[in-house]
Amino acid sequence: MPLLEAAKSYLEQSSLYEKVVFDAINCLISPNRDDDVAVELHFKLLKDFPRDLVSLKRAQVLCFYMGRPDLSLKLVEQVLSVNKQESYIYGMLAFSLLELGRYTDAEEAANKGFEIDSEDAWTHHALCHVYQYNCRFKEAVQFMEKCSRTWSSLSSFMYTHNWWHVALCYLEGHSPMEKVRDVYDQNIWKELERSDASPAEVYLNAVGLLLRVYVRGGINVFGDRLKILADCLTNKAFWYLEWHLDVLVVWALSCTGKVSKAEELLEGLKSRISKMTKKKRQHMQRAILLAEALFEYGKGENERALEFLDETFDAINYKIIGASDEQLDVFNEVWITMLLNSGQATKAIQAIEKQLKKREGTPFLWRLLEKSYPMSRKQEAIDAGKKAQALEAAYFD
Repeated sequence: MPLLEAAKSYLEQSSLYEKVVFDAINCLISPNRDDDVAVELHFKLLKDFPRDLVSLKRAQVLCFYMGRPDLSLKLVEQVLSVNKQESYIYGMLAFSLLELGRYTDAEEAANKGFEIDSEDAWTHHALCHVYQYNCRFKEAVQFMEKCSRTWSSLSSFMYTHNWWHVALCYLEGHSPMEKVRDVYDQNIWKELERSDASPAEVYLNAVGLLLRVYVRGGINVFGDRLKILADCLTNKAFWYLEWHLDVLVVWALSCTGKVSKAEELLEGLKSRISKMTKKKRQHMQRAILLAEALFEYGKGENERALEFLDETFDAINYKIIGASDEQLDVFNEVWITMLLNSGQATKAIQAIEKQLKKREGTPFLWRLLEKSYPMSRKQEAIDAGKKAQALEAAYFD
């Protein structure tokens, strides 16, 4: 690493700040890094230099990929008192709170950031998470579409991810599937036309949305878009960049008949895990199991797919693939769908009821519940259907 070596050669003349930043980054990019050590170095850095929000962001990204929002929150709380006038601090605070399920606190923090800077896209993102979780779908869409005029300079990921949230709110709020397709076309896929676009970042949000659509049985409305995307994802340049993306790519490839390519990616993921430290390998093993399950699901092998997942599967336990609660939630939907397709209605009902305790205003969950009830519980099925119908008409005209 020539840049690292060049920096190292100047360490004797460096300031204390430059030295501690070097140590933190050196640890972060080392081939066999210990994540816990890397986080601890950032804690020490931020203790001495609490206004270094770039290092805070870097540390929070690391915590995100470790699946440790608790550490992420501790990092931002450590420096909050000296950064109270910075809008960015509240977006970072809000996201950590979101990942810990503290939605009321997250909304308060995000609103503070929005008051300081109404054009901060990370604050927009945090508020949308709150609205979405609370099933305030129309409010979320109106807010985000109003804010979108300020997003033109964002990275491909942030731009398409904010629009992914908008599309998801339309989808969850039972807007016509054509509306979801329009957001996909005009605000996600179209990003690829930019000369400075990062395709992998676009593909992550594109495939994440199409899996949601597929689970809901609406993929026909999207024509050949999934096939077009899958063709792009056969390019190995987009493999092994993000675990979250890799898991989704495995599904997209197997679902569109590119089984040998999906198998190749799966084997590559297993090989990468085998080269990790024992500590990291144990941590990431469940990512492989999720990928195996998505591979089988893509082929329509529901019973086989279920063999790779725990009896008490909950996607929230898979943060280590580098995905937020909202991004992970689709895997709960896949899990429930596979249970239903395998004739395991009782387990499906239990899983659905668990999700409804969190978000009872989601129409799709009530439709799944309606399908789950056996003939002996016909009245409960009717009641669930009525609830779904009422919610489907509640959010968008």
